[in-house]
Amino acid sequence: MSDRTIMHVDLDAFFVSVEQVLNPELEGKPVVVGGKAGERGVVAAASYEARAFGVHSAMPLKTASRLCPQAIFIEGNFTRYRDASQKFMAILADFSPFLEPVSLDEAYLDVTGFESIYGSIHQMAVAIRQRIKDELGLSASVGIASGKIVAKVASELSKPDGLIEVARGEERSFLSPLPIDKLPGVGKKAEKILKGLGINTIGELSTTPLNALKSHFGVFGEVLYRAANGIDDRKVEPPGAVKSISRETTFAKDTRNRSFLKATLRYLGDRVGADLREQGKRARCVTLKLRYADFTTITRSHTLPHAIDSDEMVFDTGASLLDGALSLEKQPVRLIGIGVSSLVESGGQLAMLDLEANRLARLNKAIDRIRSKYGFTAIQTGRTLQLKDIFPETDRGYDLHTPSLSR
Repeated sequence: MSDRTIMHVDLDAFFVSVEQVLNPELEGKPVVVGGKAGERGVVAAASYEARAFGVHSAMPLKTASRLCPQAIFIEGNFTRYRDASQKFMAILADFSPFLEPVSLDEAYLDVTGFESIYGSIHQMAVAIRQRIKDELGLSASVGIASGKIVAKVASELSKPDGLIEVARGEERSFLSPLPIDKLPGVGKKAEKILKGLGINTIGELSTTPLNALKSHFGVFGEVLYRAANGIDDRKVEPPGAVKSISRETTFAKDTRNRSFLKATLRYLGDRVGADLREQGKRARCVTLKLRYADFTTITRSHTLPHAIDSDEMVFDTGASLLDGALSLEKQPVRLIGIGVSSLVESGGQLAMLDLEANRLARLNKAIDRIRSKYGFTAIQTGRTLQLKDIFPETDRGYDLHTPSLSR
């Protein structure tokens, strides 16, 4: 068994909790973040009071409003949650340099050997939770174990605002009585197969012959077997370099309007271009994402001969992909997104004879300065101006209708 000690820290009802900090009148009430009641889109987060009525994340907003009509529905603000997440991760980094963010609101810490600093790992966890409460006004649940899987299950079981420490050697007995859907990695499909085999608890899964699991799940059968037995040697790994940058939004109503689609694509492409330059990156590949009215989702990509970071090139490539996709599909569009990948550092001089590239580089620098000082929509193309009558503006740009908190 591993000699490591791993901590999983997870903020409780994160999006909702951030809203409650900003508006204390929401505390203790059923709150749903993700969109307005009855709108299209899905629940991004629900308070525990709303969950008592059966509301959960990824549920259609219309279903949520039917189950809990008295809930307070909030559209949400991704920027607000990202800022809170950055402060949360900074607190965790103060306690251990061995930090692996999993999402905006959860992370693993390798805290092996930190007993000498904090007295015990339990006391360290208490101190972490207290700092999060004092500095952010948020509650966090913590699981402590010898590996990632058991630590995550422990933090889930401790919710809300709890702390569970699983002693070394007790991993299997801790997991054994739990239903199989509590094991990370067991989704609806795997759960159905396991229950069809008469396997309802993690303990039953842990004693199932490995060959039997492999016959039904292939190599994933061994992953399930090891997880059910509390065997997890995966390291806590710091986040790697950003591999892609993207922006997307879901429309309030499905649309076939090409002018509107291209205006939205241009705006999203401008955001991607700005993110590229802010991170000092260029991209070789541009990808368009479309979701149609029947929820069919497609992606179309194009690899460029040279790495780019200009809004114009991101949009031009995306618009070409959009034209091609729309010519083959007559359904209205529900969601549109654009992303870039195959990122490289921006270093290196532009070719002296490439006058157009030099012009675009100077233009984008000037645009970035203006937007930084006066707001993102302070300078726009003629194409994106038509969005002015559709989406409200903030100092950070257009507030797109994003029922799923896309951005």
